[in-house]
Formats: sequence, C-alpha cells, structure tokens
Amino acid sequence: MIKFLIRHFIKNYEQTENYKVRESYGVLGGLLGVICNLFLFALKITIGLIMNSIAIISDAFNNLSDSGSSIVSIIGAKMSARRPDKEHPFGHGRIEYIASFIVSIIIILVGFELLRNSFMKVLHPQSIVYQPVLLVVLFCSILVKIWMFSYNRYMAEQIHSSMMRATAVDSMNDVIATGAVILSIVFSRFTSLPMDGIMGLLVSVLVLRSGLGIAKDTISDLLGNPPDPQIVSKINEVVLSGDGIVGTHDLIVHDYGPGRMMASVHAEVPDDIDVVKIHEEIDAIEQRIAKEMGIHTVIHMDPISINCETTNRIKQKIVTIVNDLNPSLSIHDFRMTDGENRINLIFDLVVPCDMKEEERKKTVNYITQKLQEEDKRYQTIIQIDNSF
Repeated sequence: MIKFLIRHFIKNYEQTENYKVRESYGVLGGLLGVICNLFLFALKITIGLIMNSIAIISDAFNNLSDSGSSIVSIIGAKMSARRPDKEHPFGHGRIEYIASFIVSIIIILVGFELLRNSFMKVLHPQSIVYQPVLLVVLFCSILVKIWMFSYNRYMAEQIHSSMMRATAVDSMNDVIATGAVILSIVFSRFTSLPMDGIMGLLVSVLVLRSGLGIAKDTISDLLGNPPDPQIVSKINEVVLSGDGIVGTHDLIVHDYGPGRMMASVHAEVPDDIDVVKIHEEIDAIEQRIAKEMGIHTVIHMDPISINCETTNRIKQKIVTIVNDLNPSLSIHDFRMTDGENRINLIFDLVVPCDMKEEERKKTVNYITQKLQEEDKRYQTIIQIDNSF
C-alpha cells in the first residue's frame, strides 16, 4: 500500500536526492503517522477506560505522543527543505536531526509520566473488567503498528532519513508493548499480582528506552558521525579513476543534513605531470561526484615523485614497517631531502582517532628506530593525521 501512496502523492518520487522530494516523503510519512496514531489513541483510551486498565491507558498515551512526534516530523521535513540563505549558507538539512531530538524528548517525557502512573497502580491495584471482544480489537491495533513500522522503514531506506528510521523503531516498540499489555490482562485473571501495573511499568521503561536511544543517535548525528564506508569507497573509486591520479588521502566528508554533503580529498599526482591537464581532469572528477552522488567535492592536488627509484624503495620500506606494526595505519605525502650526513624522511602518518597520545609517540619512535637500523642517516619528520 505504501508504494501505491508514494506513487500517487509524491511527484518524481524516484528522485530521492532532490530536497523537495525528500520533503514530500517526510510530510506523507508524518501525515500517515498522525492519522494512525490518533486513531489508535482514541481506540485504546476507550478500551482502557472501559476495562479500567492503566497498562492500556499508558499505551494509549504513548500513541498520542507518537502523533505529536509525527507533527514534529512534518514541521522538520518542511523546514529542512528550505533553501540556503545568508545566515545558513549550507542549507537547513540539520533541522531534521533537531526534529528527531525533539521527538525523543517527547517520548522520554511521556515515558516518565507513564512510569509514575504505573507505579501508583502497583501500590494501589484495581480490578480489571475483562472483555475478550475488546482484547481482539486491541490485537487488531497491533496490525496497524506493524504496517506503520513497515512503511516508515521503507521510506527511511528510500531517503536515508534518521527521523523516519527512529519512527520505525518506535512503531515496533509499540507492537511489543501492546502485545505485552494483552498478555498481562489475560494473565491477571489467574493471579492476584497487580499484573496491570507491573506491565504498565514495563511499557513505560520500553518507552523511555526508545526515547533515550533516539536521543543518543540524534546527538551523534549533530556532533558528527564517521562517513558511510560506501560513500568513502565510492568517492575514492571515482577520484582514482581519473587519468593521472595515483593515490588519495585525507578524505573528509561534512554532513549538513540528509542530501546535503560536502567532501574534500587530496589526490596524489606525479610531480612531472602537466598542471593544466591534471587540473582539467580534477574539475571533471568534481563534477562527476556532484552528478552521481550529490556531493560537492573539493580536490586538492598533491604532487609526488613516482619515477625516483631511491624514493620509491625507501617509501616501500616505511610502508612495510608501518603495516607490520599495525595494519590500520597508513602513510601519505612521502618526500625526502638527501644530504651527505643526514637524509630527512618526511611523511604523514594516519592513525585511528581514538589512539592515545602515548601510543602515538611510541609508534613514531618505533618507526624512527627501525629506519635508523637501516641507515643511521635517516631522520624522520612525521606529521600525525587522524583517520576521519
């Protein structure tokens, strides 16, 4: 059904990199969420009041908070699609992350309120009015949430939306919560334990866990996550396909919201190549990345010596030492100045971001020591780079 709705309500729905199409996906998903969640709230609050069940009432208000979250999602989709302006030259794409964070706060607040009410229900239990017909209706609401999980996950994959991915996870949590509520009501007929209040506590904890998880993921998006390995691989592949490009390093991807990425990368070129020719090639590569991936890329040329036998031999020696020490390390921008009593070996060493300072110093000292065992004239000038 969701594919049918997408085809009929989203113009150019296949152009998912287009910010207007992304906006339409977000608005459609949000409207469906508002309609479904308000329907489920009305249904569950009615059943909860008739059966005098705090667990069902808690579940109902969870759906009400979800409808509020859907409204926030719609607003976020509309605002994130605004064009760049003087104050925000990189666009407003990160508003989607802020909207996801607001959704998580709403979920957390609802979770705390449900926790309080459920705890009181455990302390002061009340009998539940058991009506099998209403439980069947409640079970049907699970099918609605399963469909919501399905369409949110599908749309999230289409437009790579963290907000819709969070909504899909929340929908599956609702499926588990409602199923647990039904089981608690059935089991309460066979025990004197306050199953309704206990299950209300479990539902509220599930709601809190969901909200905290979404908040954590959203904060990571705002602070800056490592780039998608597939994006890194594709950019490197396109750059290396250029005529005259012999290597790449220092690739950095900046995320200004879904569909709004910028990247910079250093391209290694022979130091004796025609500058005008390689400049034209790099311009063409930048345009290709923009067209195929929608990423504005700045490529910096790094001239390196590839025809000097001595330089290549020493570089390969350093690469071997580095790889033997730690396969996750790499070097780039290697050059050397040859003298009678001193040979300077200059290069950048790329290390993991989480490598401690003491370990970095030990690594540099080890490389220097191994090279001086080869030739005492070797002096290393090593610049440490973080792997982004």
